[in-house]
Order: sequence, then C-alpha cells, then structure tokens
Amino acid sequence: MAGRRKAVEDVREIIRRLQMGQGIKEIRRDLQLARNTVRKYLRLAKQEGWLEGGLPGPAEIETALKGHPRAVTPSKSEPFEGFILGLRDKGVESQAIFQFLVRDQGFTGSYSSVRRFVRKLEAKTPDAVLRIEVEAGAEAQVDFGMGPLLVNPATGECRKSWVFVMTLSHSRHQYVELVLDQKVATWLGCHQRAFEFWGGIPRRVVLDNLSTAISKACFHDPVVTTSYRYFAEHYGFLIAPCRVATPQHKGKVESGVRYVTRNGLAGQDFGWELAPWNLHLNRWCLEVAGMRMHGTVQERPLERFQEAEKAVLLPLPPDRYEVYEPKQAKLHSDCHVVFEKSFYSAPHRYIGRTLLVKAFAGRVELHFQHERVATHSRAVRRGQRLTLGDHYPPEKLAGLLAAPRRVREEAQSIGQAAFQVVDQLLLERPVDRLRACMGIVRLAKKYGAQRVEGACSRALNYDNLGYGTIKRILKLGLDLTPSQEDLFTQGPMPKTAAFARPLSELAAHFQRSKPWNWPDNSPRS
Repeated sequence: MAGRRKAVEDVREIIRRLQMGQGIKEIRRDLQLARNTVRKYLRLAKQEGWLEGGLPGPAEIETALKGHPRAVTPSKSEPFEGFILGLRDKGVESQAIFQFLVRDQGFTGSYSSVRRFVRKLEAKTPDAVLRIEVEAGAEAQVDFGMGPLLVNPATGECRKSWVFVMTLSHSRHQYVELVLDQKVATWLGCHQRAFEFWGGIPRRVVLDNLSTAISKACFHDPVVTTSYRYFAEHYGFLIAPCRVATPQHKGKVESGVRYVTRNGLAGQDFGWELAPWNLHLNRWCLEVAGMRMHGTVQERPLERFQEAEKAVLLPLPPDRYEVYEPKQAKLHSDCHVVFEKSFYSAPHRYIGRTLLVKAFAGRVELHFQHERVATHSRAVRRGQRLTLGDHYPPEKLAGLLAAPRRVREEAQSIGQAAFQVVDQLLLERPVDRLRACMGIVRLAKKYGAQRVEGACSRALNYDNLGYGTIKRILKLGLDLTPSQEDLFTQGPMPKTAAFARPLSELAAHFQRSKPWNWPDNSPRS
C-alpha cells in the first residue's frame, strides 16, 4: 500500500530477491507491490550495502528503517500549539478550539487536523491491566445491557427492554434474561432465577454501582440498598461493588453482555411478549454460548461448569426468598399512602410519618420502624383504594360507615320506640335525615338506652319526631314523668287533677250560635 512502510519481513524478502538478481518488474509482479515501493527499498539496499554479501538480519533492517523516516507533512495546527494548549487547559473541546482558531487566529486548516493534533498532544501510555482468574464457585459478575426495541404489531406501541446477564467468573457459564425495567423486584428476581438455573450460589457477586443495588457509590465504603442486603443474607453471598467508573473490574460480564447482544439477540424477533425471548435465551445459553470454545479459558463453558464448578457452589436455601419492591411513602391525613397510583390505608396514629411500603407479588405490607402496621392485597388497577375501617379514628369511622341499615340496627338494639322513630325519619323525603338518626342513636351513650327509649316513646305520643325534640326531652327529664296518654291508660283521673278553667265555660263555648266577637250585621260566609 502506497505511503505506508512495509514490515521488516517484507523488506527482507525484497532484498533477498534483489540479491538473487530479480529485476524491479519481476519483484513487483511476484510480491504484488508498486514499482515505486520496490525502487525505494532498492535505494535503501544500495545505500546500506546489502546487495553484496549475506542477507541482513531483522534488527539491522529495523535500525536502518528508523534512520530513514518517511517524510511527514507538518500539521497546520502546529504553529498554534501554545494557543491550543491554553484552551485545552480550560477544558475547551476540539470543535470549539477549531472555531476559535478560525475566528481569532486566521486558521485555514480543517477540523480533522485540529482533532488529530490535540489527540497527539494528549497521547497517553495505555494502562496495564491484570487479568484475574478465580477459583471455581468463588465469584459471579452481573450487569444490564440494552435489549431490543419491542413493537406491538396490533397497536404499533414500542417499549424498551434490557438484558440481564450474570456470568460465573471461573467457567464463564452465563444466565441471560430479557426484562422491561431495572427495578428492585426485577433485579432480585433475575438473581433468584440465575441461582436456580445453575442449581447453586457463588460466594461473591461483583456488580457496578447501579442505584437498584447501591444507594451510595463510594470507593472505600459503598452503601448497599436494604432490600439487596436482605436478599444477599438469605442466599448467603457477599456483595462486591466495583470501583466507580471502572467497568474493567467486571470485564468477564462486560464481554458477556456484548456477546449476548451480538450473538444471542442480534437478528432475532420473537414479538411483543417476553416469554418467547427468554425461552430462546435460556436455550441459547445451554446450546450455543455454553458449548462454544471460549477464547480465554479455551474450554467449553458448560462443560467447565459441570465438571469443576457446579459441585462447589453454595447450596440453595430450603425456602425461596419472597421478592418485594420497597418504597418510602408518607401517610397522608386521609390515612392512606400512595403506591403505584393506588391507595393503601394505615392506622391513623402514623399520619405524617414515613412508612416503608413492601410490595410483594400479591400483597402490600406497610412497616414503621421495622414493625408491620398494615397488610393489603395488591391493587389491580390505578386509583383503587384499599381501606380497613379500623385504621380511622372512632369518631370519624362512625360518620364514614353510617348507612340506613346500620343505624336501624343500632336503634333496634335500643328499643322498639327508638327503632320506630329512626325508621320514620329515614323514610321522610326529600331531606336526608341520616345524620339526625345517628344523633339520636348516639344519645344512648350519654343517657343510656332506657332513657332514650322513653324519650322516643314520648316523642311518638306527641307526634313530634326529631333529634332536637328527643334531646330536649332527655335534657329536661320529661322522659321520667308520665305523659297525658299514660295517665289515661293508667285508670281514673286522680283527685288532685284539675283544669285551669271550669268545664261550664267550655260547654258554653260549644253552645254559642256564632263565633266569638262576631258582629250581628256582618255577613256570614
């Protein structure tokens, strides 16, 4: 290729052919080289005296080539080196530097020349890396990668997906699963299914600092989320977060993610649902990824796993961990917390406090300071309210649960008169008398059921029903004195009874032929 120096072995072959007497045309034809290339190394051979005597060694040819460097055109950015370095010290990127050069320095070169010059100025020696191999069963590495875009053929709706990959560091055997999110429940569930796929648990899990597992990333003391900590305690493995921004510390799973996306997922389309995708990935892990000749260990991962690693994994616990999604939520004044746009009640004494919501597959638990204070079945739709009556204050609960049937039952427990009063008031229209009936029933707490029954009986006798009437009867103690109807039903009028006006006056009233104070000459209707 023109303009590019040939390798030492190629130059040595050209010199060998020149020593054997081949001409430029023959060498060009046999080695498929340009004529000028053969001439260039012919001049070098004459200059170094290689056409006579023995064939020069590779080191001698390499030294000679370095002593005759290829002419390099200087960069148009080189005269502005100081100006460029000053901008780079201020954090200015290459594109902006190019704009400053054109505007302020009259630069006539291209942006590519500026970019190459900056890259040359900041060239760094690559860092050395240490490849670490661990013993069987000691470690697994885990990571998420970008999955395919899933399209609903019926509606055209699109949704993102992610691929969860966990790789055993010794055997390189993988577990792969396609998911729709990276929530805590998804993260823990994928771990759980990976352990069950292998039939055991590694002693340490290496991961990066994703927020699902690490609530605070720190080099010396990272903070693990509570849910992940409890999960690790149940299964008996250690959590080992990587150093921040150093993905090479989990290079085995990083390369595994690339392999999955380029081999297991590339060119595949199993539709909208996750189940066909994961069935394919499960089979792919065993039949393709597990049976390939791994480039590093030079063994088949599945065979290496079955022979050396499976037997030394930690055993699965007897009971399966119940995965839940945690969330902190404040208990509002209506005695409910909000989780996934549904409402769950908790005891009113925790109003204003922050509760821990544990959302399991079929239920939701509310905890305060490590104590469970409420349990509900999980809502099946947004906006659903799940309420337990005992969570409300008693004085509020009575108003909330008031209903005609309930009030009639409470009145029936007081007595027949009370039931009759409540029943007639509830049948009145159009005014709703439910609150009045509730008030009458509550009077039994202050005055007792017997007195309320008596007051209701007196109100029925006078056909004057209402909360105010019955309350006045009780307040004045009239329920303790017999009514006029009671006196007639008890027997003859007592001697002490007397009318305020004589009976003769009443009789004379009925014998009058015209109304009182009616003038004689006035017309009658």
